[in-house]
Amino acid sequence: MRNRLRLSLVALATAAVTALTTGPAPAAATDTGHLTGTLADGATWIADVPADWNGTLLLFSHGFGPLVARDAPTDAVRTELLREGYALAGSSYDPNGSMWALNSAERDQFATLDAVTARIGAPRRTLAVGTSMGGLVNARIARDGTGRVDGALGLCGLVAGGTDLDNYQLDAEYTLARLLLPEQQVKLVRFTSADEAAGTAQRLTAAVTAAQSTPQGRARIALAAAFLNLPTWAPGRTAPAPTDWAGQQEQQYAWFANGILSFVEGGRYAVEQSVGGNNSWNRGVDYARLLAGSAHAPQVRALYRAAGLDLDADLDALTTGASVTADPAAVHTAARTSTAYPGPAVPLLDVHTTADNLVPVEQERRFADRVQAAGRGALLRQAYVERQGHCTFTTAETVAALHALEHRVTTGSWAAATPAALQRSATASGLDGAAYVPYRPARLTVGRDRPDHT
Repeated sequence: MRNRLRLSLVALATAAVTALTTGPAPAAATDTGHLTGTLADGATWIADVPADWNGTLLLFSHGFGPLVARDAPTDAVRTELLREGYALAGSSYDPNGSMWALNSAERDQFATLDAVTARIGAPRRTLAVGTSMGGLVNARIARDGTGRVDGALGLCGLVAGGTDLDNYQLDAEYTLARLLLPEQQVKLVRFTSADEAAGTAQRLTAAVTAAQSTPQGRARIALAAAFLNLPTWAPGRTAPAPTDWAGQQEQQYAWFANGILSFVEGGRYAVEQSVGGNNSWNRGVDYARLLAGSAHAPQVRALYRAAGLDLDADLDALTTGASVTADPAAVHTAARTSTAYPGPAVPLLDVHTTADNLVPVEQERRFADRVQAAGRGALLRQAYVERQGHCTFTTAETVAALHALEHRVTTGSWAAATPAALQRSATASGLDGAAYVPYRPARLTVGRDRPDHT
């Protein structure tokens, strides 16, 4: 009798510890398999629920592009997460709006959460996940989702926000237009159609292609690349040496040649549609000061010297000619819809590649500085993968990051989110390799600390 009592007490204690560390058991799933639905604004949602659901629901926010519902970053990641027992859900966002869907995305994601849990039952734990533009949506969910999500994982997230994005891209576009097409009028903002934006991208890309044939042109391309925060390591290449200035510029040119300006201009048109006008400006920007704050400044200076060009003269011309002003209402709308300030209210782990051509890794530094200043730094951790390209994570890296976030939510410790711990976890999975490294991004070259757009 005494032994049976002792065993019963041990069982009760074990159950109590389990409840404290994992939370209540999930409600039994009333629906499993592939589920779909439609929200009030016309957004569609999908969910995939395994029969052996582990009680965790992942709410996935997709990136910039067609407004189609997705619930995982890649098919391979979906397959692995379902194998591990996670339920997955995500929405298209409002299909009637701009592809820069920040006006509706957060609302639609929370509505998706409600719709899915009504079908499958309440999860034990809900984690938000987002990639690229969806990384910004994800950061907003981490800010606003207390009581609805327990933590968030951002992948290649556009966390500096829409106005910083448009401003540093404007600096690069303006530099190319002013220095490579000095006798031409090139429209850079307030596009009236996607075709007009595409026309600007074609003109600037053609100018870059022609300029690459001369030392002077290459120096000016490097200047624009510095303002674009463009990495010096391109796909399929070996990273150039730290002082291989020509090799760095050649790889930056490869990004231009691969069509980055088409993405930039198309994105600008979508942002302008979403916020109701132009939310970027360069009037009052000191381009010499802007370059001085760039990690690429030594490269630019070396290439200008080698080309026999006067860098100060070019920077003066840029500063003197800078005349683009923003639409105040658009700046206000972007501040309301397209930032994640002041930072997360639940644990947020952000992961970024070190050579991201579309969402520069320097955005993470800009975001971290803001979160720290707002007193929320303990809730944010950032990790880095040594690789070229945007969102080019392996399945192993993605799943390891998710497990590290879960460890933080369960224990309160970020110990599983160190570079070494993430690398061990990803490698041990036996999936498809990993390249987590210690890394600290440079500061984002944007040169605007307040909306001085008038």
